[in-house]
Amino acid sequence: MRVVTESIPGAHSATVGIWVGVGSRDETRAQAGSAHYLEHLLFKGTKRRSALQIASEIDAIGGDMNAFTARESTCFYVNVLGSDLPLAVDIISDVVLGATMRSADVDNERLVVLEEIAMRDDDPMDLVHELFHETLFGTHPLARSILGDVERIESITRAQIASFYKKHYRPENMVVSVAGKVEHGAVVASVRRAFTSAIDSEAEPAPVRHTDGGGFGDPERRIRVTHRRTEQAHVVLGTRALDRFDERRFALAILEAALGGGMSSRLFQEIRENRGLAYTVYAYSTLFAGEGLFGVYAGCAPKKVRQVVKIIREQLADVAANGLSEEEIARAIGQVRGSLVLGLEDTGSRMVRLGQSEVSYGDHVDVPWLIDKLSSVTAAQVSSLAADLLTRPQCLAVVGPFKETDFDRVMSD
Repeated sequence: MRVVTESIPGAHSATVGIWVGVGSRDETRAQAGSAHYLEHLLFKGTKRRSALQIASEIDAIGGDMNAFTARESTCFYVNVLGSDLPLAVDIISDVVLGATMRSADVDNERLVVLEEIAMRDDDPMDLVHELFHETLFGTHPLARSILGDVERIESITRAQIASFYKKHYRPENMVVSVAGKVEHGAVVASVRRAFTSAIDSEAEPAPVRHTDGGGFGDPERRIRVTHRRTEQAHVVLGTRALDRFDERRFALAILEAALGGGMSSRLFQEIRENRGLAYTVYAYSTLFAGEGLFGVYAGCAPKKVRQVVKIIREQLADVAANGLSEEEIARAIGQVRGSLVLGLEDTGSRMVRLGQSEVSYGDHVDVPWLIDKLSSVTAAQVSSLAADLLTRPQCLAVVGPFKETDFDRVMSD
């Protein structure tokens, strides 16, 4: 069992998170949506507390409790006053370890998950990112939606979810991360009390999951469109990127910021400021074990979408061929450094950084080290990465009033 803490001087609150090294990537096709469904179910009651008791105890201390499922991990967290941290650890541990998952709860929560899928489908900005994953990763589990699909959720059984829970929710596959008004020894003592009955002294910890990089076939297709009569078209253009252990990930952060990370970035200036073609445009990357993605998102009027895609492709091609200027690199480094530090101003974000680092890398790096790595990125390193990354085969995902053949020409130039 791994416990990582960060004491923040002057903080009056603390956030505790229990990270499980399992996400939608670990599901079989028949289990699609299980990790997220399970996240919901664990709050429905334990052997010690009903769902109402869980909610009431947290509300009584002014706490905030929630969870989220990703493709490679799941996190359950609660934010409380520092003085209430022992109770918070007890409650969140009970939620994660002691779930009863009654059949009636499984059936009731099935309706909630189906509503969440419907809500996602009604939001084209969310839907286009799901569509991009499907387009880019093809038949690999990373392609599938974290929420699952309607067919699987309607048919999945309590036994299937319980089996998934038993296999993956083991202390050696968990990390407890706490940040704020904390003392490490006291946190360890609270965790020890909460987890003692569940810990297997013979089990080996799993500090890094998903280290295999196999199974990544070619993208299913180059263009994928979900036809919707929307007032705005939503597009993501991108390519396969880096493994999360790749040392070039620091250069990728700078490339991403320079291309589409702020108001002075290439894409923002060219598409919004100079031409007024879109309100929102940005670049982003997500790194997994074995593979990653780089994408550019834009939302614009349907009649402008092909022009926007053309400009994005032109800008990516230009950076691939000619790199970025020293001024652009310096500005991007400053932006990434500032965003990193400003994003760690609350206990919740500190908890996420600690837990994510430990569950993904089996290690913890401090902020000064990370800033040094980012600050040392050179224009030559970014240019070399751009020449590789931005010349890879690109995929396009679109949600709007179109068909796939509408984009054949702009994607073939």
